[in-house]
Amino acid sequence: MARQKRARGYVEARPGGTFRAVVYAGKDTFTGKNRYLREAAASEKEAEKLVTKLLNQVDEERQPRSSITVRQTIDKWFEVAEHERSTRKRLEQLLRTYLDPKFGSTQLSKVTAEDLERFYAALRRCKKPCNGRRKDHECKGLSNSSIRSMHFMLRAATDVAVRYNYVHVNAAALARPPSFKRPEPDPPSPEEIAAVLNDAWRDLAWGVLLWLVMITGARRGEVCVLRWLDVDLARGTVMIERAADQNEDGQIEEKGTKSGQKRKIGLDPFTVELLQAHHRAASEQCKSLGTELQTSGFVFSTAPDFSRPIRPDTVTSRYRRTAIRNNLRSARLHSIRHYSATELLNSGVDLRIVSGRLGHGSGGATTLRFYSAWSEKVDKAAAGVLADLIPRPNPNLRTPQSPYEVLAADLRTAISDGTYSPGDPLPTTTELAATHKVSAGTVNRAIAMLKADGLVEASRGKRASVV
Repeated sequence: MARQKRARGYVEARPGGTFRAVVYAGKDTFTGKNRYLREAAASEKEAEKLVTKLLNQVDEERQPRSSITVRQTIDKWFEVAEHERSTRKRLEQLLRTYLDPKFGSTQLSKVTAEDLERFYAALRRCKKPCNGRRKDHECKGLSNSSIRSMHFMLRAATDVAVRYNYVHVNAAALARPPSFKRPEPDPPSPEEIAAVLNDAWRDLAWGVLLWLVMITGARRGEVCVLRWLDVDLARGTVMIERAADQNEDGQIEEKGTKSGQKRKIGLDPFTVELLQAHHRAASEQCKSLGTELQTSGFVFSTAPDFSRPIRPDTVTSRYRRTAIRNNLRSARLHSIRHYSATELLNSGVDLRIVSGRLGHGSGGATTLRFYSAWSEKVDKAAAGVLADLIPRPNPNLRTPQSPYEVLAADLRTAISDGTYSPGDPLPTTTELAATHKVSAGTVNRAIAMLKADGLVEASRGKRASVV
């Protein structure tokens, strides 16, 4: 049958005796190519009606303006949106793992709010595309925060598509992502904090780093790039104005703080003493290398001359090992910030001061800017309160780990409870080794610990005795 053309639409015959309505819908705003709306019909008369319906749809601008896909839309958004490097990396990972396989090649105009909500629900049940039917793994849902990150990406990208006239409606804005789970911070107890500090204090730099995190509530990345020029030991303050950022090559770069604000945090006298001791040790180390500690040097560094910052992942890994070794409920370094905030608020420190010390870009930080005349004094008081609450480190009270430490702890207990009185000799090395089922070398190391603590006196060829 001959083609029956209209000004902007026509009916064409299809094989098998069916017909199809075809209507010109203008230029594709994304590709620049001509776009046509097509719809099949069983008869020529029905196809004529469909032509009229599609023409009305075009006239009322109810048809999509482009065949742009979801992936192309997100790529457009990435071109114009600004993100922190870590945020961009996380969004790209979510796109690559979840969004692209499901919707990447799908035309954006065909994705509905129902499609998205069903997709979110499936991810909450299992983050693998199993629909509960695969038996090769245990279903584990994706976190609500990750799903909300994907929803934010879709909604923001589709907003760009609406502004650029690729589509008329933002379906992602109509969809409802899962709600935020109510955070339940579980900061460590004072006893747990004491165990961590006692364990960490075998290394002065590591002990000072953890202490400073607890006192200031600073973020991991902020402490890692702290320089000596940021620390004013005379005034007892530390300036937080940068944070660490790891690039694609694994190198550490410096950027602004998470809230984009600089903040000066007061330090108590004990913390100042610790930093002074750490500074002296760092200076001596640099002198042994034939150089001097620079004021631009980093406070915490794995480089002998303190020229490079310590890596954030190194701090996280080391704290995790320390926390696990001491049986803490949470092995996350971030829990220390919860501890600082909880202890300060429980002690009656003003919320705005606490917010300012932690670097929260909220109403508390804004209020501090208007009360700067008195905030420094109150901030100093906050530092003193927290320093009094945190147990002072005592390496002798750390949980024994090695066999010689366990033996030394047992002997220390026996001396304190009077089992061995001053002047009494301790059992011989052979007797202690047999009783505690350890080697003679382990006994000697334990005796050396007690001697260093001033509890016993011992010399070669002579039995150790209680001082």
